[in-house]
Amino acid sequence: MARTQDDSLDRPYDFRAQRLFVEDALAEGALVSLDRDRAHYVSDVIRLEVGGHIHLFNGRDGEWRAVREAGGRREALLRCEARLRRQTPPPDLDYAFAPLKHARLDYMVQKAVEMGAGRLVPVMTRRTQATRVNTERMRANVIEAAEQCGILNPPAVLEPEPLARWLAGLAPERRLVFCDEAAPEADPMAALRPAIDGPLAVLIGPEGGFDDEERRRLAARPGTVVLSLGPRILRADTAAVAALALVEAARHAAR
Repeated sequence: MARTQDDSLDRPYDFRAQRLFVEDALAEGALVSLDRDRAHYVSDVIRLEVGGHIHLFNGRDGEWRAVREAGGRREALLRCEARLRRQTPPPDLDYAFAPLKHARLDYMVQKAVEMGAGRLVPVMTRRTQATRVNTERMRANVIEAAEQCGILNPPAVLEPEPLARWLAGLAPERRLVFCDEAAPEADPMAALRPAIDGPLAVLIGPEGGFDDEERRRLAARPGTVVLSLGPRILRADTAAVAALALVEAARHAAR
């Protein structure tokens, strides 16, 4: 019996394989010509020879095994051979955060990708220390994390906006998990249980926390869950990992 292009979906997935994000459409037999930077990566960084295989994904068409057909250091041509994983819907989870500076922001973005965020939303609070946000650098970190962690849907990176405007624009049906360092300690899993079905947003504040007016406005929004992350004051990048891990655990427990 003839094999179909999806027969390979029954095989164990090789998470050790090199993965590359591309913008091109992916389908059986499709040719993907890499730009200079990605050709350099394929040729000089991972040293993929002609005839060697790599996994490609674009956030739309699933993941494909591709073979390198030709090219040098400045160009490379790949051909899709078989689809390895079908595309899944992106997670309906917004991760909103007060921007940090440089390396700590890089770390936070990478961890948010690993923890299943669907969109990354920088929000400017009154105590936000970083006055400029390099969204292109954020997108590069998103792609790198998605390539390394087997993720099919790299999160979208939104442009920064003031906290009040972002809050006003949240759809009423999107529950908000407001991580408040001043909230009384309580069982976080119990607090999250009623909020995990449906669209969700998780908000982490800046170093120094939210001011009183911001805190009151956030807590007053209908559908908001005010969440304590424990007795310790966490750095914002650490709080991001803790909060998203709790959300993932609560969703897993509810399945």
